[in-house]
Amino acid sequence: MAKVGIIGGTGLDDPQILKNAKDITVNNIYGQPSSPLACGTIDGVEVVILARHGRKHDITPTKVNYLANIYALKEEGCTHILAATAVGSLREEIKPGNLVFPSQFIDFTRHRNLTYFQEKVVHTPMSAPYDERITDILCKTCDKLGYAYNRDVTVITIEGPRFSTKAESKMFRAWGADIINMSTCPEVILANELGIPYQTIAMSTDYDCWKDDEPPVTYEMIMSRMKENAEKVKNLFVQVIRRI
Repeated sequence: MAKVGIIGGTGLDDPQILKNAKDITVNNIYGQPSSPLACGTIDGVEVVILARHGRKHDITPTKVNYLANIYALKEEGCTHILAATAVGSLREEIKPGNLVFPSQFIDFTRHRNLTYFQEKVVHTPMSAPYDERITDILCKTCDKLGYAYNRDVTVITIEGPRFSTKAESKMFRAWGADIINMSTCPEVILANELGIPYQTIAMSTDYDCWKDDEPPVTYEMIMSRMKENAEKVKNLFVQVIRRI
């Protein structure tokens, strides 16, 4: 019996998509509480929504240990995890508002020093248990909904603030990056380590892919794009869960 965990951000932590929703928190083995979990069903499928950024719908993460969050999803018996993160594309053909289903999800953990980084540690969590079957369902559902998507891209995340500088964008572009995301998605990395099958959707924005002739984007533009993309992904998740 499938039980799907959703790692939500802005607009994705909406319990109204669930039937008979109730909130719980789970303490992990270290006694740390998880972020609020909204539990309920979608068309008879049990769903647990992890509100990674809280329910105030802003972009400030909660101060909850990420391990506590993933432990909570594991304790709740989630058989699959669907996660979404907002990213900026370095590829011209991927426009703001597009969705990508990364074939590689690479995490660079490093110490931050102004605009550059030292002591690189690279994780490649998009190996097993990445769920190719869910990718097929996502692609078919996107076609049905008329959403633009790209199946085979590389998403690179780093530990640090959401907003990049032009220097950082140049550095990642020189490495041949498809997508750059200035905040990690650590739950996805931990889900890989815990052996829970998952799929990540990257919601493409343009706020961290500056080019030399482009002015910085505004906070209002970021929030507008994130809310629009989150609504799109929420609809997609509902359809995918019905097929799972």
